[in-house]
Amino acid sequence: MKTVLKFLLHFILFGLLTILTQIGGIVYLVSLFIAKKIKKRVWYKTSGVFILTYTVFTFLFVPLFASLNGRQRVISTSNVEAVNLLTVWLNRNYVTVDMNKCISEVSLELTKLNPDIKLRYLDACFPFFDGFPLLPHLSHNDGKKIDFSLIYEDGSGKIINKSKSNSGYGVFEDPNTKEYNQANVCLKQGYFQYDFPKYLTLGQKNADLHFSEKGTSDLMQAILLNSRIEKVFIEPHLKSRLGIIDSRVRFQGCRSVRHDDHIHIQIK
Repeated sequence: MKTVLKFLLHFILFGLLTILTQIGGIVYLVSLFIAKKIKKRVWYKTSGVFILTYTVFTFLFVPLFASLNGRQRVISTSNVEAVNLLTVWLNRNYVTVDMNKCISEVSLELTKLNPDIKLRYLDACFPFFDGFPLLPHLSHNDGKKIDFSLIYEDGSGKIINKSKSNSGYGVFEDPNTKEYNQANVCLKQGYFQYDFPKYLTLGQKNADLHFSEKGTSDLMQAILLNSRIEKVFIEPHLKSRLGIIDSRVRFQGCRSVRHDDHIHIQIK
């Protein structure tokens, strides 16, 4: 019975690590093999070996092999940064070469429009295999999609390049009483997962920050000036509030999740 439970535990960990990081399951098996070769008995042996092995794979080997798959890490610059370093450590920051060019172009255009704003990204895609799901997203599976953070400001209207949650997701810019409430419509239709990101914040913070209409409008303008971009998902009330008129900006559908905590873009 003990052997069966141990096998089930390994199987569950393999599955969870694969779902979260794509490579974590394989690295876990390698770590188990290495840990068995180490004679010293300490309680943290397997976990320590895993963390070290995973980190080496993530930062040394994965980028090399991902390039063979036509993908590369999002290039960070002084104006392009990850909202959460977990995105990088979990290998959720890979895109195609064309998408990296698009991100760079959007960043440069955004700097022209508003030099105070950094282009802060959330989940992109995994490094390997088209079609491999990056949960909980429905379409981040080919290196051609990425999410950007909304823009926030302090009480004086100054742009603050921070988020309202640790993950960057889950703190919504709700519609006001005069705006169309797509979230309520989807929830009433039985799409219970529509506001699920509220459980994925990893903790809320910066409660004093406010949604910046001007800053987010500048970001949307920089995005829509780029001809590489095929689709942009943002919640209907924000599209209306920002006065956006562009057929590429659309509602993502009730089977997805709310997009008033981030902006989703994808290229052709």
